[in-house]
Amino acid sequence: MNRMLGASAKKASVKGTMMSASIAPQPFNQRKRLLVVQGLSIAAIGSLLFSRPGWDEASTLHELIEMTGFVLILVCIFGRLWSILYVGGRKNTELAVNGPYSITRNPLYLFSMIGAFGIGLMFGSIIVAVVLGVCTYAVFGMTARKEEAFLLGKFGPKYDAYAARTPRFWPKLWLYHDEHQHTFSTKALRSTFFDALYFLAVFPAIEGIEYLQVIGYLPTYFWLF
Repeated sequence: MNRMLGASAKKASVKGTMMSASIAPQPFNQRKRLLVVQGLSIAAIGSLLFSRPGWDEASTLHELIEMTGFVLILVCIFGRLWSILYVGGRKNTELAVNGPYSITRNPLYLFSMIGAFGIGLMFGSIIVAVVLGVCTYAVFGMTARKEEAFLLGKFGPKYDAYAARTPRFWPKLWLYHDEHQHTFSTKALRSTFFDALYFLAVFPAIEGIEYLQVIGYLPTYFWLF
């Protein structure tokens, strides 16, 4: 009888362990986010092929808008490289709270949104910049909320306290703090650097599209300011 009760208790314990494991928080599947962002990128490029900025492309205003976009893309690139030093290779195993993560919970997403807005300005259109910025904000906002659920389940009160003092996106610069030494993943840094090349490739791509439009190889169906 005791053996039967012991066996039943053991089975119940194993079953409880399996159930706990099945409901344990899981990291957000980043592949879904990447597919959405890639889809938005393809749609944006497709629309830009047949549209032109509403401003005079030789005007000072147009050049100023393009230059602002280029600067924002550089901010995006260096910001992402800075952020990955603190989280690369250990995003779901350690809670990053220093450096850029001390002023915003999602610096990688923030700098990516800045880059998306900059891409729109590089095209010479404030409308395109706003649309890209809003779309990426919506995508990264959804992703961030799902990641927060995982981090709260994994780190509990520690993450709760961190989230209470640190904004999700828009940084509070006065919260900045850091440590004197850090270790970082060279693999993650290298991967982020190559990802950044896509942002840099926007400049020659847009200039090439504008040239093809000027010489008549690409038709223009509408203008965007």
